Amino acid sequence: MDEQVLAWLLEDNDPSVRYMTLTTWLGLDSEVEEVRQARSALMSAGPVCALLEQQNEDGSWGEENRFYRDKYHGAVWSLLLLAELGADPRDARVKKACEFVLSVSQEPEEGGFSYDKSAKTGSGLYSGVIPCLTGNMVYALIKLGYLEDPRVQHAIDWVCRFQRTDDGDTAPPKGKPYDRYEMCWGRHSCHMGVAKTFKALAAIPESRRNEAVQRKLAAIEDYFLKHHIYKKSHDLEQVARPGWLRLGFPLMYQTDLLELLGIFADLKHYDPRLEDALKILKEKRSADGLWKLENSFNGKMRVVIEKKGKPSKWLTLKAYRILRAFGGE
Repeated sequence: MDEQVLAWLLEDNDPSVRYMTLTTWLGLDSEVEEVRQARSALMSAGPVCALLEQQNEDGSWGEENRFYRDKYHGAVWSLLLLAELGADPRDARVKKACEFVLSVSQEPEEGGFSYDKSAKTGSGLYSGVIPCLTGNMVYALIKLGYLEDPRVQHAIDWVCRFQRTDDGDTAPPKGKPYDRYEMCWGRHSCHMGVAKTFKALAAIPESRRNEAVQRKLAAIEDYFLKHHIYKKSHDLEQVARPGWLRLGFPLMYQTDLLELLGIFADLKHYDPRLEDALKILKEKRSADGLWKLENSFNGKMRVVIEKKGKPSKWLTLKAYRILRAFGGE
């Protein structure tokens, strides 16, 4: 990364990107004064601040019971954005958001996260538990300081027990929770569910990954490597879904090759089957060394994050981190 690009990422006008650049690219400790100031800035300006200003007193956003169904506006989506944007876990409003989501979305018996709450218990409805939401919430809660919370550990156990990584070449499992929602639990593992689980488990520090987490991570890595990240595993000449080649941030329950390559980079796991995706990533870099935002949820979220078709600080930072990890900077 040349000095001009680095200076662009460190500009004050996007405090979240500045904070992430200081910590993930320059590797500065969270207690360094410059990093402390950057995190303080992102809590008082920009999209994190804007999100928290819209928060309800109980920690929710919008209508309490539509925490998932209010697509990209409800509490689970807003919590995910707070985590992605580097919100401070010590902030009382962030903690209140985490507690709200844990109370209404998590199904307490087995630990997954549901898109509805039970009218009887007020907690997550068992029949509404889905893998992509569970992965997203585990990721968000880890990033927001809840890794050691027993409820999050329970959700990690759910992921390790139930998240599938089969490739449609064997009969799908039967019984609970696999006997509903064809799109989530059909013959082939849901690609987005696997991706969000991958992201969640990779967010666990290496020293805290137990044997079950390590096994599930290995199975997920194998799953995506079979697909060369974005291809049909049974016909590598075909792209599984063209949308996975259009780079965006944030991605909500969707995924793309940048997100998946980033997880492999974080895990420090290189494999030759990543080369096809890495080649596409390099080809998307413009002459000025930047990447443009190709996919956006702007207009659907409570906040605006960058502009579609314009150079993206988020994508540029993530892309450079991937290329550095794999020796292709």
